[in-house]
Amino acid sequence: MASLNFGFLMIQYQVIDVAGPLDILSCSSKELMTSLAAAGLPGASKMVDKAIDIKFHHIGETMDPVQMTGGLKVVPTTTCDTCPPLDFLLVGGPDPSKYVLPDRFAEFIRQHVKAGGHLFTTCTGGLAIAPSGVLDGRTATTNHGVLEVAKKVAPKVNWVEKQWVEDGKIWTSGGACAGMDMMAHWLIKNYGMELAKMTFYGLDFEPRDIEGNRVLPQQHGAGINGNNPFSV
Repeated sequence: MASLNFGFLMIQYQVIDVAGPLDILSCSSKELMTSLAAAGLPGASKMVDKAIDIKFHHIGETMDPVQMTGGLKVVPTTTCDTCPPLDFLLVGGPDPSKYVLPDRFAEFIRQHVKAGGHLFTTCTGGLAIAPSGVLDGRTATTNHGVLEVAKKVAPKVNWVEKQWVEDGKIWTSGGACAGMDMMAHWLIKNYGMELAKMTFYGLDFEPRDIEGNRVLPQQHGAGINGNNPFSV
């Protein structure tokens, strides 16, 4: 099976909007599990075949560095013109008081959705991509603090106050950490709880479900209950 191509659109996003979901995916990757198994980490070897075969692409309009929140500058790995076809695209949230989606990014998003690719947004990313039209007629969410703004800017979207929303191949989430919850749910749904538990344990991360209730440790016995999935 070919590797999944997972892209991150390099708008001027809040760092955790992308870094959180990215680390969940990276820590669930075949590359990392293979490395941990080679290092002799107990429990990792049985995860290699279950891990995600994935390649990451950070997509800019150009190859120039992009300044994110906190003064962090990120260098793209590809551009809209050179990016390979993507299976998944994630758009983090920018400052909604300043950001205007460039036409080139809007067209890239539309082409991705038209080609049948999956789309994720985190935090204000839902509001940011609304001008592209890909959310029209769909149910979606964005940072709950800007929902009323979103309803005015994009009235064709059915905006709701949820942790995240899954509408076909388009997933949108509320705040930055809700984006991590959304990606955690996607991981569990598509790759199973065993791999997910190892990822969450390694990150010391306790995701919430769509109602805002913690998935771990109460339901699955990882994390603070001391059930270490890295053990033999």
